[in-house]
Amino acid sequence: MKKFLVLLMSLLLISVLVVGCSKAPKETEKTSEPTDKAPVSTIDNELLREAEAKMLEALAPLPTMGNGEKIGAIAFSMTNPFWVTVEDGYKDAAKEYGVTVDVVAAPNEADEAGQAEAFNTLLAKDYDAFAISAMTPFNLVPGVAKANEKGIKVVAVGTNIDAQAAKDAGAVVEAFVTSDFKEQGKMGAEYIMKKIGGPAKVAVIEGQAGADNSEQRKQGAIEGFKANGGEVVAVEAADWDAQKAYDIATNILKANPDLKGIMCANDDMALGVVEAMKAANKKDQVVVCGIDFIDNARKSIIAGELDGSVAMSPYLFGKAGLILALKATQGQEIDTDIFWTPIGLITADNVAEYDGWK
Repeated sequence: MKKFLVLLMSLLLISVLVVGCSKAPKETEKTSEPTDKAPVSTIDNELLREAEAKMLEALAPLPTMGNGEKIGAIAFSMTNPFWVTVEDGYKDAAKEYGVTVDVVAAPNEADEAGQAEAFNTLLAKDYDAFAISAMTPFNLVPGVAKANEKGIKVVAVGTNIDAQAAKDAGAVVEAFVTSDFKEQGKMGAEYIMKKIGGPAKVAVIEGQAGADNSEQRKQGAIEGFKANGGEVVAVEAADWDAQKAYDIATNILKANPDLKGIMCANDDMALGVVEAMKAANKKDQVVVCGIDFIDNARKSIIAGELDGSVAMSPYLFGKAGLILALKATQGQEIDTDIFWTPIGLITADNVAEYDGWK
């Protein structure tokens, strides 16, 4: 992958958010040229609207209106509200451009074989391009290779496939829209240490072991803790699941009764940890932060239970993924390999500013 990166508003959002996840390209019958003009935004939140504008500017020239193209999208699992919002982004962009999109996913967020099978189901049908969110760096490599053999373009959304494995299989991903997962974990851990106010025992609960977004968040959290006086006493995987995180956090607390903080790789797990701390009457002792800023996390922050969530925009993930897939289908050259979407920290101090963020 080329190394040239486009930064979509990260600096702006961080400054606001930080507190004191055989077919040739189809010819269109339309004669219009790609345009830099973006469709009118339907987003209510001002900060998200600004982020969308930055994203569309980076994606320019935007594709022409579609000609009935069909885009297939492969997500993690619709059991997580994050991926439901990604789907909303896909669908809104498809509506704006006059194309159709079908989104499939695995039964749960740790079922990499199920996700690969869902991709195979789409491959057996007639699609013009695919947008993939690989659960691990390897599970969708064969599917991407099969799509390429058919002349179908593929873009990656959120997570990508392993570069060497892709090269070995002859699998090509045209472009990648994502977020800085390592920085997410680091940002959350730094916030936890700042709130604790001094050296302390802390823990990390990652998602699915081996999944790229989980591994990066874990490493970022470990670095953020250690650089700020945190003694990491446990690092365990809960497969993105709230109940598993509840059980793991309960056991970590029993082994370390003086624990002061837990960084979780997503909000579902963080909310499970909050419940575990409440059950142990230790919520006031243990600072908990998650990632994704799903609606239940927002409500928990407002209620004074979850301490924080590192936000990104799953909606913009989906919207950018659809636009990139359509650009690739229309034969537009995409000379940037990685498009970055914004991140930032949400706490009780600024949560009101993010009403309507998605």
